[in-house]
Amino acid sequence: MTCCGFSFMKILLLSAYDAESHRRWRHGLVANLDHHHWTVLHLPARHFNWRVRGNSLSWGRGEQECLSQPFDLIVATSMVDLSTLKGLVPALATTPTILYFHENQFSYPLTAHQKYVMEPRMVSLYSGLAANKIVFNSDYNRLTFLDGVAELLKKMPDAVPAGIVEELKTKSRVISVPLEQELFQKTPLIKPNTLTIVWNHRWEYDKGPDKLLGVLQALPEDVSITCHIVGQQFRRVPDTFDVIHNLLKSRGWLGAWGFVADPAAYRTLLAQSHVVLSTALHDFQGLSVLDGVAAGCIPLVPDRLAYTELFDSAYRYYSDFSHHNPDTHVASMAESKDCAQRIMAWALAVSAGEPLPPVMALSTMQWQSLSAEYEKVFNDTVGAVVL
Repeated sequence: MTCCGFSFMKILLLSAYDAESHRRWRHGLVANLDHHHWTVLHLPARHFNWRVRGNSLSWGRGEQECLSQPFDLIVATSMVDLSTLKGLVPALATTPTILYFHENQFSYPLTAHQKYVMEPRMVSLYSGLAANKIVFNSDYNRLTFLDGVAELLKKMPDAVPAGIVEELKTKSRVISVPLEQELFQKTPLIKPNTLTIVWNHRWEYDKGPDKLLGVLQALPEDVSITCHIVGQQFRRVPDTFDVIHNLLKSRGWLGAWGFVADPAAYRTLLAQSHVVLSTALHDFQGLSVLDGVAAGCIPLVPDRLAYTELFDSAYRYYSDFSHHNPDTHVASMAESKDCAQRIMAWALAVSAGEPLPPVMALSTMQWQSLSAEYEKVFNDTVGAVVL
C-alpha cells in the first residue's frame, strides 16, 4: 500500500545485542519512519557470547507466534544470527532482509589477555550472506568487515567457495546512524573563557582511557583547561580512571565527572564545551564525538578508525594504534604529544579571546536528512525480492 509517496510495510526489527547505540538507532527508525507498522524484538546487551550465538534460539522458539506472522521486511542488527533464525522459523525464510552493521567483530581491539574468537565473526558472515542488503554505519566499518572476511577465509583449509567477499560487497552500502534534532543547538550557548574539553565515551578499555591519561600527562601543569569526563559506566571500570581523576583534581582541571543521566543536562554540558575529545581504539562511527560536534564543539580525534572519513586533518592528531599490537593501547609519546600540542594551542587561543577552528556542520547527518535514504533501501530491498 502506498500513500503520499511512501510504501506502508509490516517490518520486523530485530536487535540482538541492544547496546546504547543500537537502541538509539532502532528508536530513531520507528519514530522517524512511523508510517510503517513495526514489530520490535530486542535482547539486553549482556552475556555477549551467548547473546550472539543464542539469539536465534531465544527468538526462534520463544517468539514463534510473533515471528510466524507475515512481514514485508526484516531489519536486523549484525548481531542477529539471521541464517539460523530463518531456518528455525520457516515463515521468515523468504522475507526480504536488511542487515545493519553498527560494528564488526573483525576489527575489535584486544588486550594482551584476549584472543579472537571465530564464532561471532562466522555468525556475522553467515548473516551477511543470508541478508538481501547489508548496510554499514561508516565506510571504515564496511571495508574492515570485507577485509576481515577475506583474511578469515584465506585461513580455512579447504572447500571455500569463490566470490564470497564480492557477493557481500555487491549488496552493501553505507548509511550512518542519524543524529537527533534536539542535539543541535539553535542558539549557541556562551562558552567559558577557559578551554573546556569533554571526553564522553563508555568507560571501557576500547575507548582508550590509557591514551587519555597519556595526553593529560603530556600537558604542562600550568595550562588553563577544564575537563569533563562523562559517559556510560558499567560494573567494572578500568583502574586508569582513578588515576585520571586524581590527576585532574590535583591540577585543578576537573570538571564534571561520571555519567550524566539527564539528556537535557548532557546536551547543555556539550554546548558549553569547546572541544569533544576522543582517544578511542574502537569507533565505527563515533556517535559520542558527533553528538558533541552537533552541540557546537570542535572535534579532537585520533587519525584512525571512522574519524578519517568524518573529519579534516585539522581535527585529527597523530595515531600509532594497531589492532594487532596490544601495546599500542597505551599512548606513545608521539601520540600524546601531538594531541597535547593541539590542546595547548587552543587553550591559549581561548584565553586570548581568539577564535578556534570552525565547528563542522552536520546537518546532513540528522534524521530529517537520512530518513529518505533508509526509506529507499527498504523499498529497493522489498522491490528486488518481489521482482
